[in-house]
Amino acid sequence: MVVGDFPIETDTIVIGAGPGGYVAAIRAAQLGQKVTIVEKGELGGVCLNVGCIPSKALLTAAHRFEQAKHSDDIGIVAENVTVNFEKVQEWKASVVKKLTGGVEGLLKGNKVEIVRGEAYFVDANTIRVMDENSAQTYKFKDAIVATGSHPIEIPNFKFSERVINSTGALALKEVPGKMVVVGGGYIGAELSTAYANLGTEVTILEGANEILNGFEKQMSALVKRNLKKKGVKIVTKAMAKSAEETDNGVTVTYEVNGKEEKVEADYVLVTVGRKPNTEELGLEQAGVKLTDRGLIEIDKQCRTSVSNIYAIGDIVQGPPLAHKASYEGKVAAEVIAGERSEIDYMAIPAVCFTEPELATVGYTEAEAKEEGIEVTAAKFPFAANGRALALNSTDGFVKLVTRKEDGLIIGAQIAGSGASDMIAELGLAIEAGMTAEDIAMTIHAHPTLGEISMEAAEVVLGTPIHIVK
Repeated sequence: MVVGDFPIETDTIVIGAGPGGYVAAIRAAQLGQKVTIVEKGELGGVCLNVGCIPSKALLTAAHRFEQAKHSDDIGIVAENVTVNFEKVQEWKASVVKKLTGGVEGLLKGNKVEIVRGEAYFVDANTIRVMDENSAQTYKFKDAIVATGSHPIEIPNFKFSERVINSTGALALKEVPGKMVVVGGGYIGAELSTAYANLGTEVTILEGANEILNGFEKQMSALVKRNLKKKGVKIVTKAMAKSAEETDNGVTVTYEVNGKEEKVEADYVLVTVGRKPNTEELGLEQAGVKLTDRGLIEIDKQCRTSVSNIYAIGDIVQGPPLAHKASYEGKVAAEVIAGERSEIDYMAIPAVCFTEPELATVGYTEAEAKEEGIEVTAAKFPFAANGRALALNSTDGFVKLVTRKEDGLIIGAQIAGSGASDMIAELGLAIEAGMTAEDIAMTIHAHPTLGEISMEAAEVVLGTPIHIVK
């Protein structure tokens, strides 16, 4: 039954309550706008519910289990260590619940109206929101589209009970005995790490020459070596052909070096990328232009081809990163409020929570050279750091990319324990226009992993203390 539909007026309407949408809504409300946010699923979007947060919780549990079993070398011997996977899943769900509940509280605390249902553009100033029982029209001055993305389904691998995507992999009821992972990007590598630590026999099928192609080879090589130590089989230049489900598992056929191979598993996890959620939104009704890939075209202020409609996150160009979406959400909200704000991706980091962790920000050495920038690249190893030795975690390095003429930091790469946290200092250095000397002259606490960044800066200056020049 459809109830009476009298248009409700609002200043800014946000479609999607993921890490882009809810941040945009809160920032817009802080800037004095009357804001309505529309979400058809759970508040927090993919990131909080079935992505970033639950995957990191699973990785933490798996890492604790692996450490409990393999700490003999530092004198910690544990016998009969077991995994209560039901309890792991309960704990993971509790983490998610705290955060999603927090998002709802933040939206309400900032007086953002939360509307449940699917949004469809009628024109450039009107949307209709529909749920199972009703439809409501909203009139707005400005709109921010933040509808995110969904996993790509490849031919002959239709998602099912045994052929799963990342959402399915995070919701398994038991630790699989065997798993095939199609795609060796950051999602595939992270989930392979988690399940290998839990005791699953993992096979990664990657179509490219290497896994983790988004990171420098020196970095991904460390992860590859570590995965192999855990018994993970990595097959590169492999083309996944089909998945045939059986009563209690699945048989995956793939081709490598012109030869067909088969591998049996309990599940096959497909992580070959994500597709933007731009269909069935009525964007064409509003006149919003899309690329051939279904992405929304935006300018430096997140504005689409329609001047009062903005787009952020996975539905626009660039990597599908939660923190990118949040950043763009703030920019869009500020532009709507009349502030001089625009996007600059130079200091946006990318992180992979493997073992060791990988993090990169700004230019790589190769990217800088391609741009014609003369650079100095300097590395300092974790193995020469006291805190890394005390953590028994010495794999990795910090690498700084600096402009040769003045030592300006334009890029940084970290492979090692704590890389996801350490990259923030170097992202700040790039954002603030700091030089290697600024980092080297900043007193870092001892003993900490943060010192490695200082030591790498000293290598740039030619004055390293803890490695021989």
